Amino acid sequence: MVNSTESTVPRMAGDERRKQLLEVAMHLFSKNGFTGTTTKNVAEMAGVSEAMVFKHFANKDELYTAILDHKACSQGLENPFADVAEELEAKNDFGVFSGIALNALNHHDEDRDFMRLLLHAALENHELSRMFFESFVKGFYEFLGNYISRRQKDGAFREANPQVVVRAFVGMIIHHSLNKTLWDTGNTILKISNEDAAREFSNILLKGILSPAEQAEQNGN
Repeated sequence: MVNSTESTVPRMAGDERRKQLLEVAMHLFSKNGFTGTTTKNVAEMAGVSEAMVFKHFANKDELYTAILDHKACSQGLENPFADVAEELEAKNDFGVFSGIALNALNHHDEDRDFMRLLLHAALENHELSRMFFESFVKGFYEFLGNYISRRQKDGAFREANPQVVVRAFVGMIIHHSLNKTLWDTGNTILKISNEDAAREFSNILLKGILSPAEQAEQNGN
């Protein structure tokens, strides 16, 4: 006997159905959190039976954590520095920071559900929050911190704790995105394009960490 719910939606290949369930689940988790979302909710919104959800995911925890793997592949979280590889090699400091900022701001705009989901995961102390921290945040701090350390050794950046510099840089980006996503959705306080925001944040940061010698050289040019 064909399930009446499933008969109303087109059949999908296994990979397509899995992707659909992940996107639906992420939307629901981002609105209601882990505890406030059931596999039945996911099935109903996807237009399939709950058995179909369990065919792809053993339980709600597996569905929740699979979202991180899905996003890592689709958004380049595995290597957030790939798009600025040339700038890193050339030690183009403005290109590095503005490129990272722009990519992050664009991703946040394109996928606000994922940002909300991560906030819910942190508030609920769910394993997904720790997984994201371990697989992405720590690596991001380490990689960018190492770049800053190298530029300090070059004499381009003044002495400062590289992790503090990374925290300041990330703080500007995340706070800006959270304002647009949670509080100031109408951009009443600050209306600015992602390109302009990335440029301004990078300029502010670099003016604070460039060494006097590097500033003099840049002003001379």
